[in-house]
Amino acid sequence: MGKVALVTGAGRGLGWGIARAMARAGARVLLTDVDEADLNAVVAGIVAEGAVDAGDVRGRPLDAADAADVRAAVDELVSDWGRIDAYVHAGVFMPLARFEHMPPAHFQRVLDVGFGGLVNGARAAWDAMRHQGGGHLIGIASGSSLRGFVDEVAYCAMKHAQEGFAKALALETRGAGIAVNTMGPGRPIKPTRMTWDELARVPEAERAAWADPTELGRAFVWLACQPPQRFSGLRFDAGPILDTIAREGPDFAFAPEKVTLFPDDLRAREAWRAAYPG
Repeated sequence: MGKVALVTGAGRGLGWGIARAMARAGARVLLTDVDEADLNAVVAGIVAEGAVDAGDVRGRPLDAADAADVRAAVDELVSDWGRIDAYVHAGVFMPLARFEHMPPAHFQRVLDVGFGGLVNGARAAWDAMRHQGGGHLIGIASGSSLRGFVDEVAYCAMKHAQEGFAKALALETRGAGIAVNTMGPGRPIKPTRMTWDELARVPEAERAAWADPTELGRAFVWLACQPPQRFSGLRFDAGPILDTIAREGPDFAFAPEKVTLFPDDLRAREAWRAAYPG
């Protein structure tokens, strides 16, 4: 793969799986998370597998809502490894509560982490990606990106904001070669808020119904290896991409039905981008 990536929210769940998949594919990866204990454990686990060199996988405590902290992390990564090819924002704060019962500070924190973390990463990586000729900014999509759910008003607002950001910024980055995308898991995954200890107590039969985060991470590897100008502004889903790769290989002939659960949305975005002035 030969890429350099920073993954937020990599201490557990999908973020961990994405970072692990990228490392296995040969990328240098900086894993970040607010939970230092989780972070240290998963970094040690990836290194212990022996598939990557210890110096090519690192962990760094990071609050994605802190613009200065994100800037420092990206600057450190570029200083040490010379570039940043992908900023994948899987970090999230997700309390589930009715709008009338959610403290305003919690609502704002959902936005600051989930949406702000993507914006902060874009600002921090912008100059380096332009200088090197391109890069990928990737947020995590879900059903909440396109629909509404009870107890998820803040979370749905944040996910919708990521989609608007990707659609609009993709138009502005066409000349810079910086791709802005979102990707959902496209398969059932463990609840986002579940810790490692909580996961260990879940019955095996229930866990078996959830997709392997590292397997889903392979779809993010695929996207990070695409030319940045090819798919910017689009929303993907990992499950369909993996199914397509299994059938046709990674260089498959592109079609919306092969890469997302929402092909009509993808077609509409492609049409808007193609018709947009300039």
